[in-house]
Amino acid sequence: MAPSGRSPRPKRKPAPRARGDGRPRRVQALPGRTPGTRAAYAWKLWEEIVRLGYRGSYGRVSAYLREKRPSPRPVTAPPPAPRSVTRWILSRRETLTESEQPRLKAVLANCPELDALTGRVRSFAQMLTERQGERLPQWLDVVRQDDLPSLHTLAAGIDRDRDAVIAGLTLPWNSGVVAGHVKRIKMLKRQLFGRARFSLLRKRVLLAT
Repeated sequence: MAPSGRSPRPKRKPAPRARGDGRPRRVQALPGRTPGTRAAYAWKLWEEIVRLGYRGSYGRVSAYLREKRPSPRPVTAPPPAPRSVTRWILSRRETLTESEQPRLKAVLANCPELDALTGRVRSFAQMLTERQGERLPQWLDVVRQDDLPSLHTLAAGIDRDRDAVIAGLTLPWNSGVVAGHVKRIKMLKRQLFGRARFSLLRKRVLLAT
């Protein structure tokens, strides 16, 4: 008997024993089988076929499902960013790395419009760098025949000032020096804004030259 003033300790219930066929009483008897996992699906299938007369173990059902499971999809590289593709198109072929060349080739193979655009952009870049302005009319005629609306807009803008564009693609002179002087004058103007009059600004410009 328990000592006076103390309640007797409750007796522990024995753990549920396995049935005669070796099956546990509940699904919770298998640790790690959370609902929604493949193991839970295999367990549910095994319970259903046992009620239909199946005498095999759960392990055999799980192994069978693993054999029939389709192979995972191959891991593919993520597509390149638009900025990277733009840089590849605007770069010379010989400057691209060994890994960039096949990636650009794959992108162009999957997009015929981008492939055609790449050819037109690179031909225009060749005219620009090699001063081949005489090829501009032929380039414009080819662009108008392509199904590339963005280049049609560019061609229309070039046509409005074709002579100046041809001269810029042919002659060795440019307005870079003038643009540099204009930028320098604007910088001096911003520095003296609200601090000095026009006379001081004039002296700064003349003395800086």
